[in-house]
Amino acid sequence: MLHRLLNRTTAIATMIALLPLTGGAAVYSNGSKTTTFDVTVTIIADCTISANPLDFGSSQGVLSSALNVNSSLLVTCTNTTPYNVGLSAGTGTGSTASARLMSGTGANTSTVAFNLNQTAGGGNWGNTQGTDTRSSTGTGSAQTLTVYGVVPAQATPQPDAYKSTITATVYF
Repeated sequence: MLHRLLNRTTAIATMIALLPLTGGAAVYSNGSKTTTFDVTVTIIADCTISANPLDFGSSQGVLSSALNVNSSLLVTCTNTTPYNVGLSAGTGTGSTASARLMSGTGANTSTVAFNLNQTAGGGNWGNTQGTDTRSSTGTGSAQTLTVYGVVPAQATPQPDAYKSTITATVYF
C-alpha cells in the first residue's frame, strides 16, 4: 500500500511538473484568428476664452496725463479655426464701445473715461465683427491677445473706486 501511495505521489508530482507555468490561464494551440477595430474621435470647431483683469491702479490723483496699462486674453481655438474677439462697451453708465466709462462704486454719479485698444496707441477694440474686433486663426494652443487700456487726461471726478465690467466674446 505504501508502494502504491508513493507511486501515486510520484505520478502527481510528475504531472504537476509537466504543467506549463501560465499563471492559471489556459494555453491553446489550435490556431488563432484576428480582427481589427477603429478608434475614432470627431473634432469640431470650438474655442475658449479667458481674461485677466485690467487695473489702472489705486493711487491716482488728478488725471492730468494718460494712464496706460495692459492686460491679456487667452484664446484657444481648434487648429485652423478662424475667429474674431470682441469687447463689449462695458457696464459703466452711458458707456459705448467707442466711448467707454467706468462708474463710481460709491454714492456718486461721476464717471471716468477709458479706452481699450487693439495695439499700443492704436485703434479701438469694439464688438462689431469685421469692423473693430481682432481676428486670427486657431492653432490648437492658447494664443495671448494683449488689451491696451488707456485712461486719457480728463477732468478728475470726485474720489471713489470706479469700475466697468467688460465682456470678451470669441466668435468662430
